[in-house]
Amino acid sequence: MMSIPAHFDPDFRRDRGPAAPMVARSRWLLILLFLAFAPAPVIAQAAPPEIPTNAHAQRYGTGWECDRGYRNVDRACVQVEVPANAHLGSSGNGWECDRGYREVGGSCAVIEVPANAYLVESYGRGWECGRGYRVADESCVAVEVPPNAFLNSGGRDWDCDRGYRKVDRSCLPLKVPANAHLGSTGDRWECGRGFRQSGEACIALELPKQAHLSPSGRDWECNRGYRRRGDACDAVAVPKNGFLASSGRDWSCERGYQKVGSSCEIVVLPVNAHLAYDGQDWACDPGFRREGDRCAANPR
Repeated sequence: MMSIPAHFDPDFRRDRGPAAPMVARSRWLLILLFLAFAPAPVIAQAAPPEIPTNAHAQRYGTGWECDRGYRNVDRACVQVEVPANAHLGSSGNGWECDRGYREVGGSCAVIEVPANAYLVESYGRGWECGRGYRVADESCVAVEVPPNAFLNSGGRDWDCDRGYRKVDRSCLPLKVPANAHLGSTGDRWECGRGFRQSGEACIALELPKQAHLSPSGRDWECNRGYRRRGDACDAVAVPKNGFLASSGRDWSCERGYQKVGSSCEIVVLPVNAHLAYDGQDWACDPGFRREGDRCAANPR
């Protein structure tokens, strides 16, 4: 049984006879039982929003929205007036013209499709010319394809056949000179490997000694161990303690040597230093820092 503290009843401490403590405890038990079984207080709830006619409560939130076919006008749901040759839009609160019609001044007017054209979604004119035709005012006229030409992928214009090029509104044959061939586009020519273009002709490349054709075949480059100087290839002079670089057109010093002018000089290590990672310079040991040509101890 729950004990009732003495200070709950000021009379509990008074001398009221042997039965006084039991009476006080019984009284407090009755109070506790009343509080335990008393009905919970009623919490006031907000009144649901007033939903107008032809509307429904929103699925999420506490507001409302008009039914399909109605639109909100000053917190009332007014029926959408759909004109002839139209239908309700996907939102349900507006209308769209049927296929073959477009909006003109709040109504749907028929789209006049000319010959050799077809309907498209209602934007712009609402129609496009078929392949092989182009727009001229409000009609479709045939694309005039000259000899040695064909309709391009767009179907509204033409391109010349391979070996011809466009000049004004015609296709003229391409004159390919000797030692040349048609390029990838087919409307121009390129010199063959070992030749270079000079005006409207292809002339042979003159290779100097110790040279070979470049990958493009339109120029030349020096062999490994030689470098280009003007129209000739000069040998790369590799000094003592040096070697040809990976490019083959220059030289580098061996590890422990550094390039000074046209020679390789040994890297002089000061006290408390070692060769750097590239081997062409030096770095101070841990605990030291570089100061000019020496390694000084780091301050403690």
